[in-house]
Amino acid sequence: MNYLLDTHIFLWALISPAKLSERCKEILMHYEEVYISPIVFWEISLKYALGKITLKGVKPEDLLSKTNDLKLKTLDFKSEDALSFYKLPKHHTDPFDRMLVWQAIRNNLALISHNSQLQHYESEGLKLIW
Repeated sequence: MNYLLDTHIFLWALISPAKLSERCKEILMHYEEVYISPIVFWEISLKYALGKITLKGVKPEDLLSKTNDLKLKTLDFKSEDALSFYKLPKHHTDPFDRMLVWQAIRNNLALISHNSQLQHYESEGLKLIW
């Protein structure tokens, strides 16, 4: 199985690994096909600019090197993903979460997230891991 990280999981992996579940830690340590989306970088950059998150001395532009340190692969958000996004039911209102859910579904990836609201998308084909 291949995986896509939600934003908070990526941040926890970088800043607060103790918050990660054992299963999540196992996946991050032992699986080669773990992806991060540019949507995660966009969300972090936006929230950083608004003062909603701190990165403990890391700047948003440093996140690519941190991604490499974690051996994550970048999964591009394709035009086809954006154009077909309207098909995703609106079970949840957060646009970043919804885009990650759609990207995971379209690319047959399990989404690693601790957001219980995303369970509503399992009926749409989302594989959710925590």
